[in-house]
This record gives sequence, structure tokens and C-alpha cells, in this order.
Amino acid sequence: MKKILKWIGVVVGALVGLIVLALAGLYLSAEFRFNKTYDIVPEPVTILTDAASLEIGKHWAEIHCQTCHGDDLGGGPFFDDPSLGYADAPNLTSGKGGMGGTYTDADWVRAIRHGINHDDTSVFIMPSNDFYYLSDADLGGIIAYVKSVPPVDRETRPRSLAPFAKVLYSLGAFGNLLYAETIQHDVRPPAPPVGVTVDYGEYLANANGCPSCHGPQLNGAQPSEPGAPFAPNLTPGGELIGWSEADFFKAMRQGVTPSGRQLGDSMPWKGLGKMTDDELKAMWLYLQSQPKLATATK
Repeated sequence: MKKILKWIGVVVGALVGLIVLALAGLYLSAEFRFNKTYDIVPEPVTILTDAASLEIGKHWAEIHCQTCHGDDLGGGPFFDDPSLGYADAPNLTSGKGGMGGTYTDADWVRAIRHGINHDDTSVFIMPSNDFYYLSDADLGGIIAYVKSVPPVDRETRPRSLAPFAKVLYSLGAFGNLLYAETIQHDVRPPAPPVGVTVDYGEYLANANGCPSCHGPQLNGAQPSEPGAPFAPNLTPGGELIGWSEADFFKAMRQGVTPSGRQLGDSMPWKGLGKMTDDELKAMWLYLQSQPKLATATK
């Protein structure tokens, strides 16, 4: 009996040791990814400060930037969980604690289009993989507008994630939120002319992140955000069967589908609803042009 108990103890000890080694490996893998640096020289983007360019930037900022960084772009708490840690949305302005006082135009391009921070590490959470599609005119407008907003004096906290959260990240529990890892830094996707066209609708869908949640073929996917519902099939074979353009406008502007279903916070309709009528028409044309696909199963 003593020998049996001894061997059980040896086996249990070995298993515990293997688990500890595995967890340490996952933690170190996350640490490596979070601290990895990228040597990217961004392509020059002309930053115009005329009224039209600033209006373009303001439009995009109202759709996306304000959702996380606040109406004044001064940043603040974004994610905070006692067991996982916290991450603040940075202060984008030139006020005390803001990035605007130190960032050059090239720094803004690297952060927004390439997902790379001032210290050469990847941005965290900010969807640069979507903003990668922005045209030079739209990206330049955003940068010009952010640089023009009134300074906000607000200190934000450096990101702090618990070891447990980093282990979960390595296991893929949160998807990939270090976008510099996946962006094709040496390729620039073409940007079509502005217009109520299928091509411009595709540009808007990509730059606004539709494939990031609904899948690369837009036929549905499970977003990486914990607790997020399955993102529906946006092709003519799925959620939008029988929808009219007016139904699409109502869903994007009021967050209500033709069936009466209220869109939750996982679908950023409040920001996307600020798109112009022509932008929504172009996106609708693009979605209607997609092949009729069956809804993805995962």
C-alpha cells in the first residue's frame, strides 16, 4: 500500500509540475508577444488642415475614436476586471498626460495604420487591422482632426494585466488583440473613389471592421470578445434575407432589426449609425452584392 501511495504521489507531483511548466510557458509566450518590437518606417501621409479635411477626420472620429477615447478624446478607463487587470484608453489630446503632445505625424500613422506604439510595441485592443484599410485622405483627416481638438489634462494608467489574463491570452481566450502581429505592413490595399458604389461600400465595410466580427466572408463568426453573441451572416444567405435598404438604415441608426430584435453593445451601431446616407447606401450595395452563403458554424 505504501508503494502504491508513493507512486500516486510521484505521478501527481509530476502532473502538477507539468501543469506549472505549461502555465509558465503560456505566460512567457504572452510576455514575449506584448513586448515584441516592430521596426516599421511608415509611408508618408499628407496631413491637410483645411476645413474639408478636418470634417473628414471629425466624421471618422465620431464613428470610432470617441467610442473608446471619449467625446473629448481625453481617454480613461476602458477595461477593468479585478481578476484580469485593466487597460485605459489613452488620452489622444495634447493636454497633460496626452499622446498629442509627443506624437509626430509619422507616429500617428504607425499607430493607426500599422498598430505600433511610440515604443515600437503593438497597440492593444485598438483595431488597427481595420484602420489599415483607411485611405490616405481619411487617415490624414483623422490625424489632422485629433491634433486640432482642445487639450485635455487627464492622466491614464499604463496597461496592467494579471498573469492569469496573460495565460488566457496565450490560450486564445480573447482572440488576437495585438494587431501589429497580423497587419501586412508592406502592402497597401487600394482605396476606391468616394461614391455610392459597391467598391466604396467594400472599403467602408473593411475600414469599419465588419469582417473582423462577421468573418472574412461575412457569413457569420464568433467574435473573440468574451460573452459576445455570434455575429450573424450578413450575406443574402443569412440575417439580411428579406431586408430592404430602409430596414438596413433603421438597424444601423436605431439598433432595431425588422424582426424587432434590439442590437446589443457588441454591435457598434451607435457609432456606425453616424455614417452618412450615401455611406450606408454604399455599404448596403456591397452587402447585397455578396454571394449567398450558408451561415458559418463557428
